[in-house]
Amino acid sequence: MKISDPALARLATAKQLLLDPYQLDESQLQRVLGTIFEHRTDYADLYFQYSRSESYSLEEGIVKSGSFDIEQGVGVRAVVGDKTAFAYSDDISLDSLTEAALSARSIARHGQGKVKVASKVAVRSQPVRYADADPVASLDAVSKVKMLEKVEQLARARDPRVKQVMASVGADYDVILVARSDGVLAADVRPLVRLSLTVIVEQDGKREQGHTGGGGRHDLSYFTDERLAEYARQAVDQALVNLAARPAPAGIMPVVLGPGWPGILLHEAIGHGLEGDFNRKGSSAFAGRIGKRVASKGVTVVDDGTIENRRGSLSVDDEGNPTQRTVMIEDGILRGYIQDSLNARLMKVPATGNGRRESFAHLPMPRMTNTYMLAGDKDPEEIVRSVSKGIYATNFGGGQVDITNGKFVFSMAEAYMIENGKVTYPIKGATLIGNGPDALTQVTMIGNNMSLDPGIGTCGKDGQSVPVGVGQPTLRIEGLTIGGTA
Repeated sequence: MKISDPALARLATAKQLLLDPYQLDESQLQRVLGTIFEHRTDYADLYFQYSRSESYSLEEGIVKSGSFDIEQGVGVRAVVGDKTAFAYSDDISLDSLTEAALSARSIARHGQGKVKVASKVAVRSQPVRYADADPVASLDAVSKVKMLEKVEQLARARDPRVKQVMASVGADYDVILVARSDGVLAADVRPLVRLSLTVIVEQDGKREQGHTGGGGRHDLSYFTDERLAEYARQAVDQALVNLAARPAPAGIMPVVLGPGWPGILLHEAIGHGLEGDFNRKGSSAFAGRIGKRVASKGVTVVDDGTIENRRGSLSVDDEGNPTQRTVMIEDGILRGYIQDSLNARLMKVPATGNGRRESFAHLPMPRMTNTYMLAGDKDPEEIVRSVSKGIYATNFGGGQVDITNGKFVFSMAEAYMIENGKVTYPIKGATLIGNGPDALTQVTMIGNNMSLDPGIGTCGKDGQSVPVGVGQPTLRIEGLTIGGTA
């Protein structure tokens, strides 16, 4: 392995922050894992994490809040069959590690284990998905506040009806190290930045808001003046559209979903149902359907953690496995699920590099990275022209999904009426009601303009939040229920 291998560079950073201050080395980590294997255990790992984050928020030209946090610790996991024992500590020392290991092995059966801890450590090589820069240190505090002041000024200058602007910026520097009982040693250095902008406009006593933002695995130089101006334009224009919006109709009609962020519907209503744990337990609407048609022809859905600099991308997942591009649905046929190591082993399939956890204090589980639908061959304007009466949704707000049956309810943050093949006027108060698996079979036109979201997604599951990406092309879906206000 060449010394220039990025895996070695990241490993050196992880050792410097997580092992060296506590006089720990790889041989001691293997001995700690060996403590767990004094009882019957199938697998064990140590997950070290150092995390530094900083954020500022601004409202009415005043910094309303600022925070700076440093966290570090280690999680110790032991797995026997489908059972997992877990202990964690924010004290990274040999004594604390040993104590956590003794606690974790409590689930294991007494007696000599059949599986042995590897005697040698192998550093897991990995491709570069993003730079290992520290975004927290990429700008000083004054410059971060000036960035927020600039985007506020740009928003106010765009239209005199802008009455209130709220902006926030955050940066995270995350360093992880995974030591496994099979001898794998993997490390990653993960930068992450995000800027959010909310604008409130007022006219004749009526108020509406628009929201936008973006980010990814960059440092804060990502937010150029041009990008800030684009955020201001998007937020103000969305607020003005909502100011002119009419009450939404109700009923069953075709819906055209715009590209990019509307892929959050795909993520929530379908993506979670393709995670391995739900399918192993039989609680997903997609359980037991591998090889069967679950979507219209032309529908291909992938999860890809390898896209450079994307918010949901990872060089290795939180179990030390390389992320990959996993085709879950291909031309309408269900090909597979996304897996962490535990569920993959129990389902007798390969892991897909989707084992993710919020922090060292949480257990990994199968989670999405960047989930999106591939482009089709239709011109987006042709898709709109095909609709005599329907809804064109370009932005979504919040929503709720039942994983067991795929039923969802989503609010539309920006939407328009389509009449006689033309986008006519904006609507507000619209909700989209449907069933994810059924909606996949009702996709009748797929645009050639697939795009990813701007880098704003956060996914929640079982109380854990992780950054994700979504995306899709323009889609026409038949027979969705619109909950309106008209």
